[in-house]
Amino acid sequence: MKTRTALALSGVTAVSASLGFGELVAGLFASVYSPITAIGDRIVDWSPPALKDFAIETLGTADKPALLIGIAVVALILGAGVGVLSYGRAWLAFVVFFGFAIIAIAAGVQSPLVDPVWATVMGLAGGALGYATLNYLHRLVDNSERAQAVTAGLAAHPEEERVASPMIASRRDFLTAAGGISAVAVASGALGRFGFGGGAIIDPDTLAVPEAAGTLAPPDAANMLSVDGITPIIVPNEDFYLIDTALTIPRVDPTSWSLAVNGMVENELTFTLDELKAFDLVEEYVTIACVSNPVGGPYVGNAKWTGVRLVEVLERAGVADGATQIVGTSVDGWTAGFPTEVVFDGREPMIALAMNDEPLPASHGFPARLIVPGLYGYVSATKWLSEITLTTWEGFDGYWIPRGWAKEGPIKTQSRIDVPTGDEALAAGMATVAGVAWAPNKGIDRVEVRTNQGPWSEAMLSEPLSDKAWVQWRVEIPVEPGEAVIQVRATDGEGFTQMENRVEPRPDGAEGYDTVVVRVEA
Repeated sequence: MKTRTALALSGVTAVSASLGFGELVAGLFASVYSPITAIGDRIVDWSPPALKDFAIETLGTADKPALLIGIAVVALILGAGVGVLSYGRAWLAFVVFFGFAIIAIAAGVQSPLVDPVWATVMGLAGGALGYATLNYLHRLVDNSERAQAVTAGLAAHPEEERVASPMIASRRDFLTAAGGISAVAVASGALGRFGFGGGAIIDPDTLAVPEAAGTLAPPDAANMLSVDGITPIIVPNEDFYLIDTALTIPRVDPTSWSLAVNGMVENELTFTLDELKAFDLVEEYVTIACVSNPVGGPYVGNAKWTGVRLVEVLERAGVADGATQIVGTSVDGWTAGFPTEVVFDGREPMIALAMNDEPLPASHGFPARLIVPGLYGYVSATKWLSEITLTTWEGFDGYWIPRGWAKEGPIKTQSRIDVPTGDEALAAGMATVAGVAWAPNKGIDRVEVRTNQGPWSEAMLSEPLSDKAWVQWRVEIPVEPGEAVIQVRATDGEGFTQMENRVEPRPDGAEGYDTVVVRVEA
């Protein structure tokens, strides 16, 4: 093995040890972020809007894993360079590893979930581990070099007694050490991120939510459309879309969690989870959507939500005159704000405690989140809710507003084609086209489909679960051999019909007909 390669491998291994330790500690202690997560959070916060849009459009929900992997890869590449350049310069390795540790600590302590003392201690320990590992491997490289010199000397003096070359043993020692340390680092990192760090501290499945008053009956199967490939009227929790800025799911201990209601209120209040569950809970079928959802995109879903009417909580606190905005804050500091008036206009926002008759999954905001029918999630749907603050409309901007998104975010009337997809061919004749359409708080009055700019055909709709929930639709249309350009549009309960012109999601939601191009065979 050439010395330069061995030195580069030493650096990669040392960085792996430091990162693996950081992931393991973060998995064991909810109050510590791993270096990768801490730095990733700051990248997410500081990235320009155009870069965020590109990541979402290109990678979808894989954008966060790609970011974390990218940070790790860059760190390993830099580690290879440090391994080479710091050989014989221990001070350089010291500066790099402890400098990186300090940067990660500074990034991590900006999160309200992170304990500064623990983060500092563990961060410095990770830096020390990386530095010590690199020094140890450099010593093994030295041994290998000396062994090579001895072997070369024996070859030059064949008259001397031959002994087994120590070079082979030293090389083996180096590779064994580097491989063993790397394996332990990878295992520790995987255990920390996917073993210990996978969600709530206490399994939410063990926390029963009381039955809601006036419990809704399950959807009647007879009112749901039976079409292979159509999105179910109620999306299962495990299939529901996930969009948030959290690189790791906040682990919230429900026994110590509380919800504060403060700001422009007459009485500041604090509720434990048990106190919220003691309210008369309500439930409703509500469709929620992400503002970044493109036309025909997947970032929308319908579920049955159970929780506390937000109006009841605010009535207890007493809303002060002039309080025109409600701001939800997550345990990790993320914020979203919406007009106070929407709480009292009949749409019934809630502090949701359950989703589809199960306690909120950790990834969907356990133990509590806000659900505001008719508003995109970026201005309303605070997950891992910790605080509700009353303020003025001008006095505060939620997380996404300074990043170029509109301050008001009403969900736009939309429709989507689920069947057919552009990946399949149709047989000439009558074809089934089906999908979903939504306009929360307005309801869907009509869905129409056309092919190749022809006349519109009205679709059959499923029975609405509520005016806040989407509907399924289905229609049979004739298609001829060649290419079929299928388009859909919806008309909501207020008489508004979708326009054909495409509008990109930024700044307040996409518009336009969902269009699928399919091949039709004779």
